[in-house]
Formats: sequence, structure tokens, C-alpha cells
Amino acid sequence: MNNDETNDMEIPEEMENDVNGVHSEAMRNVTYLSGMYQNWFLDYASYVILERAVPYINDGLKPVQRRILHAMKQLDDGRYNKVANIIGNTMQYHPHGDASIGDALVQLGQKELLIDMQGNWGNILTGDSAAAPRYIEARLSKFALEVLFNPKTTNWKQSYDGRNKEPITLPVKFPLLLAQGVEGIAVGLASKILPHNFNELLDACVSYLSGEEFELYPDFPTAGMVEVSRYNDGLRGGAVKVRARIEKLDNRTLKITEVPYGKTTSSLIESIIKANDKGKIKIKKIDDNTAEFVEIQIHLASGISSDTTIDALYAFTDCEISISPNACIVEDDKPKFIGIAEILRRAADNTVALLKLELEIRKGELEEAWHYASLERIFIENRIYRDIEECESWEEVVQTIDTGLKPYTANLMRAVTRDDVVRLTEIKIKRISKFDINKAKDFIQSIEDEIAEIEVHLANIIPFTIKYFKSIKKKFGMGRERKTEIRSFENIVATKVVVANEKLYVNREEGFIGTSLKKDEYICDCSDIDDIIVIRKDGTYFVTKVADKCFVGKNLLHIAVFGKNDKRTIYNVAYRDGKAGNAYVKRFSVTSITRDKEYDITKSTDGSRILYFSANPNGEAEIIRVVLKPKARLKKTAFEFDFAELAVKGRASMGNILSRNDVHKITLKQEGVSTLGGRKIWFDPDVLRLNTDQRGDFIGEFTGDDKILVVTRADAFHFTSFDLSNHYPDNISIIEKYDEAKVWSAVFFDADQDYYYLKRFTMEGNGKELSFLGENPENKLVCLTDEQYPRFEISYGGKNADRPKEIIDGDEFIGVKSYKARGKRLSTYEIAKIVEIDPLPREEENENREADTLEETEDNQD
Repeated sequence: MNNDETNDMEIPEEMENDVNGVHSEAMRNVTYLSGMYQNWFLDYASYVILERAVPYINDGLKPVQRRILHAMKQLDDGRYNKVANIIGNTMQYHPHGDASIGDALVQLGQKELLIDMQGNWGNILTGDSAAAPRYIEARLSKFALEVLFNPKTTNWKQSYDGRNKEPITLPVKFPLLLAQGVEGIAVGLASKILPHNFNELLDACVSYLSGEEFELYPDFPTAGMVEVSRYNDGLRGGAVKVRARIEKLDNRTLKITEVPYGKTTSSLIESIIKANDKGKIKIKKIDDNTAEFVEIQIHLASGISSDTTIDALYAFTDCEISISPNACIVEDDKPKFIGIAEILRRAADNTVALLKLELEIRKGELEEAWHYASLERIFIENRIYRDIEECESWEEVVQTIDTGLKPYTANLMRAVTRDDVVRLTEIKIKRISKFDINKAKDFIQSIEDEIAEIEVHLANIIPFTIKYFKSIKKKFGMGRERKTEIRSFENIVATKVVVANEKLYVNREEGFIGTSLKKDEYICDCSDIDDIIVIRKDGTYFVTKVADKCFVGKNLLHIAVFGKNDKRTIYNVAYRDGKAGNAYVKRFSVTSITRDKEYDITKSTDGSRILYFSANPNGEAEIIRVVLKPKARLKKTAFEFDFAELAVKGRASMGNILSRNDVHKITLKQEGVSTLGGRKIWFDPDVLRLNTDQRGDFIGEFTGDDKILVVTRADAFHFTSFDLSNHYPDNISIIEKYDEAKVWSAVFFDADQDYYYLKRFTMEGNGKELSFLGENPENKLVCLTDEQYPRFEISYGGKNADRPKEIIDGDEFIGVKSYKARGKRLSTYEIAKIVEIDPLPREEENENREADTLEETEDNQD
């Protein structure tokens, strides 16, 4: 109903005579439905934001959480209470039913910070729900009682039914919001603040109050690994990647020991099974052995790489997820978006204000106690109580006491009031008779001392607050170390790790390729997310997505899976320019092109044709034999050409002229070798992966069957290939290109013999991890070196402490043996310390040095 319609309405006959009366007034005050809806929806949205979904900046709690904690404080007597009883008590303050209270209480308990739990409270790792409220119990933790409650500093309001009082916000002296995290969805608004580490928050508060910089990153109760490069201080637009921790039990078994935040073992296994069903990964079976700790064993099918499967799990399952934070809070009854650092600063400032208020309240209480203790002393010490014996009325008693006090009240902190006088009349005769002036003086002095101490704290409130935060960390920080490891993650290219779950076929006659043409020519295995490069005989080529059936044209020359940014695959081509032009040769790579856009290997002249083509996965350069068409005065009709003479250029290059005469045919003369040299490999210790992008430490240049030697801090070693998909443990002490001739020297303590030994050996073995210290886990490595002529200095201890230090020359002390050999005992005396020292120069080294110097001198003379 709009205003125009209102004006056109017919006035009923009985209202016509009273059009200026009550009825006409009612018509003018009509609220139309559209207006009611707008106002009510806005009210509803505001209510959901302020009273249900978004936490308050003051204490970091949603209303239901605050009411639960307040109800638990009301019930607190040090013993556990049934959760059903807590829910019932909370319903005095929370008008939304027992289910919402129970769910919120369980979530609070599972954070293991504010509530001590007893019974089955569910499992955040497996997703198992808690037992019924009548079976489980809870009480406030000591930490909660320490930092959450103080009725003297709490602001109160009426509960929803007016029968009780509840706190507007709790006086929390800790960045609780960041420790617990929060997630809530309101109307047109959401809040998602990730949990942070307890001790790191306290350290950050101390740093902030000390004027130092600090950094805060999420720490999840489910552990795992997190990349925080795009955290953006927890604001909208940021994101963190969270990964499960996956270990290799052996080459055919993987074990997941930590899950990403927000995921459970059940949901994780479900995502793995789904990826397996879609053919993204290939596994044999999954065993869920999770109890107190996560343990999901993934058994791989035969012939499947464990390293590639780890990458595929991160790429195609919930083993890696992205979380987008959105730090939204309520301040002054309005939602605001502020960063994590600012939330911490507000929490620290709020703690300073609360501690100051508590000190001021305590000071006021002490001053009042001092005032009354001083009055009492004056009243009794000066026997003023005797003056009231002759008084006949109450007013006369009050007046007499007030008059008697006046000569002694000059040094009191405030004026004497009627209430003070009345309070003095209530002192019992027994107390007056036992009054001890010395005890009274001591009591007053103790009050004065405490007031002086409080004044010092108030004058130094920041150091006082820093001391408070440190005491909280000392009391409650044990066992709250960081669970989630902060790591940098490498970008996993899905097409490189996906299982080749499809087969590619081609129908050359009709010009179709696809995975559904099973009766036609087989090309290769591929995955359903791969790209395919197609090259035709006329030199045109393009890249397209794998499909069931796709028309690519006739006269097909080359079809293969395309690798983006693949600089190792080199195409060697000879082509004729036009119908009768020159023959050209070129070498090029195709690293990145627009999908489904046609390109040309030739100069795009009509009639151009490919004469010879080869695709070389490692940059091989073969030799070809070129036969020309005979013609007058052409003496040489055949010759050889080596592609190694050509440089590798871009795909758009024209190439070099092969011949100006007509080419009859070109055949392969000799297979080629790689002209790209070995692959230069770096190891990035941040992500524990190999790369060719010069990130991290240079390992070496690799070709053929070269291997990488990995020595771990567990005093074991193993060998790997230089495949970029390899995974490496985080306890690496040495990683380098394997040199089978290199001699290693190890000094270690043999627990079986109870002596120190020296052994010299070469690393050898298969892909399995081997130990060079023997099987006893109590054996301890002192030193491992690849120095050619190692020397060690031995210091003796115990009964042999006076024995002079001894120097051992390693290559003279023991010969090179197998890594399995025990070695040779260094001494039968008690050894306190063994250190490696610089080797002495050898004669042959000096001779080589002298020879080099002589050659340089002769060169200079020449």
C-alpha cells in the first residue's frame, strides 16, 4: 500500500462524521508493510551481529560464551558440575535454548583453555561428538579463574527477563580472542579469527608494552604445517595454506600424523577416497589407526611413486586447504574490521587499564581500612568511649563522640562522617578491653606499606603489566608450545603429480584425438587435466585440453602431453618455405602459449611443409642425412647435417638455411646426445625440495644415473635421484651430489663397548636408509667429516684429567673400510672431549703448490 493508494481510499460512512477525530488520526499513523519489513530486518541483522555471531573486542567472547562462563562462575565451588546443570543455569541469561548452549560449551571445552573437562567431550581430530550433557562434567580452569573474573571491575546489565544481572563484558586480562579464535556468520557479515599460540601471545604483549616489534601467526590445535606469507594480519583478502603432515614409512606406505585445521580424519579419508575414485591418485587401501594421536596409513599400489603421491595428496585432497581469515569484532556496539596486531594491542592496553583499575580499587579499600583503623585507635586510645556514659539520647552520643575525635583528626585521609561515628559505637566492650596499641600500630603500618607499594605499581603500571604477563606465562605456559610448524610451501603443479588415469588415442584419417577413441591408434597415457600439443605436417601447431573426443585436423605429425615451462624438451625441425622455397632448420622449445590458439613453425608461407621433425625430451641433437633432387650442375646431391651446430632459439625464430635446392628426403643418420648439459640442481632448505630455479644451496650438475647423498641427524644416510618431486626429511645434516670415491671419517661413542671409536669409510648402498653407527640406538656421533686428512684433538677427563691432550691423525690411525665396520678404538682412558682440528699440509700438496707457482713464474716470463 503506497501513499497514493491511501489518498484514494474510500472513507466508511460511519467515519465521515468524525473525519477529523480519532479514526482519521489512526489512518494518518498507519505503518505500511514495506517499512515494517525494512526496519525489522535491520533490527534482526543488528541483533545477530551484536548478540550471537561476532565477538566483542573487550573480552573476545560471543554472548553465549560469556553467559556460560558467568553461569559456571556462579556455580563454582572447586568441584566438577554436570554439564546439564551448567546448561540449565546458563538459560537464566541466554534465551536461545539448551542446544545452542550445549554446543557452545563443548566448543569452549575442546579449546582446552578456560574449562577443565571430565568425561567424553568428543575429539577434534576424528570429529567424534561429545557424550550427552548428563554424562559429562566441567569446571572453570585455574587460568580462567585467574584472568577472567573480578566483580569489582565488571560492568553489569539486566538479563533478558530482568530477574538477574549478567556482565556486559568480562574483565579479561589476556588476549583471549586471539588464543581461542572465533568463527561466526551473521547477516551480511562474517568473522573468522584463527587461533594463535598462548605463549607467543604473551610474548607479543610484552614486546608491545616494551616498545618492540612483534609478529603473530596462527597456531592450530590439530598441528600440521602452515604457510603464512599471505596472512595479511588476519584481515580480509589474506589467506593461509594449511597442510597435513605426511611421512613415508617406506616406498609403498605413507602415514598422515597431523591433519589441517578444521578437518577431521574422517573428512580427510573421504577426500582421499574421492580423489582415488576420480583417478587423481592411485592407492590400494587406507587404514585409520587414530586414537590419542592421528595415524592414517595409506598403502600405495605397485609401481606408484610415494613422492609423487605426497604431492598429489596435497594437490587433490584436503591434505592441503586454504583458509581465508576475516578479523571482524564488535566495538562500541558496531562491527569493525581490524588486524590481528591491533587486536593484540587493544588486549594489552585493556589489561593495563584493568590492572590499574584493580590497583586503584584496592588502594581505595586500603585507605578506607586505614581511616577506620586510625579512628578506632583514637577512639580507644584516648578513651573517648567513656565520655558517652552520661549521655541520655542517641544524638547526644553521636555529638559527644564527634566532639571528642576532633582534636585528633587533622592527619586523617578524609573527614569524619556520621557513619564513621555510628560504626565506632558498635565496637564491643570485649574488643576495647583487649585493644593492643602496638598491634594496632603494626596493622596501620602494614596498610601504609601496601598503599605505598600500590602507588609504586600505579606509577610504573607498564612494567607492572609486563611482570603480570610473564607470571601468567610461567604459571600456565608449560605444555602450550607451538604445535603448527610455520613453513614455506612449494607450488605443486597438478599436471605433474596427477596419476595418468586416461589413455590418449588418435584417428588420423578423420582428424580426431581423445580418450574415448579406444578402437583407434594409442598415443600415450595422460590425465584428464593434461594439455596436449598437436603439430601438423604443414607446420601449424596448438595446445588443447584433453577431452573425450576433439577435432584437431588431418595430416597430423606429432601428438604428445604438453608440459608448461618445459625448457628441456627441444624440437628439431627441417621445413620447406612455400612450395618451392629454401629449406630451413631450427631448434626450439615451446614453454608457454595460449591454449587453442594456432601457431606456425614455418614462416607461414602458403605451401610450406615439414621435411623432418623430432621431439627430444632432454635436448638431444641428432645427425641427419639430406638427399637433394638431382638437377643440372648440381654436383653434391647428399650431405649430412648435425643439429648440434644450431643454437636453441624461440619458437617464432625462422631458423638457418639448410639448402637452397629442392630436398628429396631427409633421414636420421645418427642418434643425438643432449646439448643442454647436466641439470643444475639446488636444494631449498625452507621447503625441503630440489629445484632448478637457483633457490637455496647449489647441489651440483646432474646427468644420467647421478645420485644425491642425504645424511640425517639420526646418523643415517640414503641416496635419492635428482627428480624434483623428491621429498626430504626435515632432519637433514648433509645433502650433496654423491661421490662414490669420497672418504668419510666418523668419531662416535660405541654404547656396546663403552669407548670412543674412529672409522673411515665410503658411503654405499641402495635406496634404503642405512646407519653408519651400528644398530644400538645409544651410539652417539661426535663428528662426521669428509676432510681428506682429518685430525682430532682428545681431552681426557675423570681420573685421567691430568693427562696431556692427544692429537690423532685420521688417515694414519685407521684405513678406509666398509660403513658397517666398527672402526678403531681411540683410547682406553676416560675421554672428556673430542674436537676436529685443522689438518696439516701434506708434502704432495706443497709440491703441487710449488709446481703451480713455477708454472705461473714461467708464464709471466714468457
